[in-house]
Amino acid sequence: MSAVAGGGRPPAAPTLGGLTGGQLRRLCAVAELSDADTDAYAWVLTESLGPVAERALDLPPPSPTFLSDDHTPVEFSLSFQQGSAPSLRMLVDPGCGAADLAGNGRIGLETVRAMAERWRFGTDSLDAVADLFLPDAPHGPLALWCALELRPGGVPAVKVYLNPSAHGPEHRTETVREALGRLGHHKGFAALPETDGYLFFALDLGDWSAPRAKVYLRHDGLSAVRAGRLSRMDPGPGAAQIEEFFRIAAGAGRDGVRLTRRPGQTCHSFTDPGAPWPSGFTLHVPVRDYSPHDGESLDRAASALFRHGMNAAPLVRALAAMSPRRPEDGVGMIAYLSLAHQQGRPPRVTTYLSCEAYAVRPPAGAARHPVQAVPAGQTAR
Repeated sequence: MSAVAGGGRPPAAPTLGGLTGGQLRRLCAVAELSDADTDAYAWVLTESLGPVAERALDLPPPSPTFLSDDHTPVEFSLSFQQGSAPSLRMLVDPGCGAADLAGNGRIGLETVRAMAERWRFGTDSLDAVADLFLPDAPHGPLALWCALELRPGGVPAVKVYLNPSAHGPEHRTETVREALGRLGHHKGFAALPETDGYLFFALDLGDWSAPRAKVYLRHDGLSAVRAGRLSRMDPGPGAAQIEEFFRIAAGAGRDGVRLTRRPGQTCHSFTDPGAPWPSGFTLHVPVRDYSPHDGESLDRAASALFRHGMNAAPLVRALAAMSPRRPEDGVGMIAYLSLAHQQGRPPRVTTYLSCEAYAVRPPAGAARHPVQAVPAGQTAR
């Protein structure tokens, strides 16, 4: 007997591209992007995912990727600035369907070059360091991720994220130092604070007023006081402002906590080759590992936004755009909270949103087994 009354075709199984594309479209409305921009960016997401966009969600993830906890190769984020609508971004692992890490890097590089041709921007900075991060036999855990800031007009600003450990973790320090030097930031490496590891090396490509080279650092056991001492901007944010954000995001309160599970991260950006110090500093707190559920994470994000004169209402709408589940029924849809400072610009608070295409992490205290993600528009039984 047919699965559909009258002998019609059964409904198509939800796909990775269908789920993430639907999330993107609804988030574009939150970010006040036009219908034309929304259509353009939905197409970009499908193109960036390639064949895996049509992969059914009842299959396992196309490959392991630590871009997200459940291996969804897409992440969204909303970046807030006082007095304007939030800026929507998406991060994609374009080579996630490749058989190995080398293939992942090749596909990622081809994807970026296709974007450069389509939107007519140069890739000189990436070309200058490609051999450092995309060798023939790369080490894990990633090859190349591509981030797009979805601006009005249908043309995004593009960033690439590369792996400092591509030639092996024992070479990551010299890789970062060499990459900064090749890009003219000869004083940059010496300006970085003490770290427990180099996570990413990122580059702005395309239409940026001041393109950045960015180094992401890992900080094990990070505390509020230590976080307040990590900025190397001059002038830069005061330690008290950084400490306050850390305490809000981590739920530290007055007693204080250390990030002893998933580590904290900082990002140090360089724009002026002649400057002895970074021009930007960002603190990233992995709120999902220090919060019982996303309802609590949302409250912390709202507090951080309020402290910087920003409205949390778009974030509430964004969570509803991501999933029909209640925030209290899982933890991890809000993955990170970050506070960014860049010279000449007001502070930004960014919330990183997980797609949960393959699993929902249960709230703290619940049974520790993954809950199947519910495609947008459907409800759980």
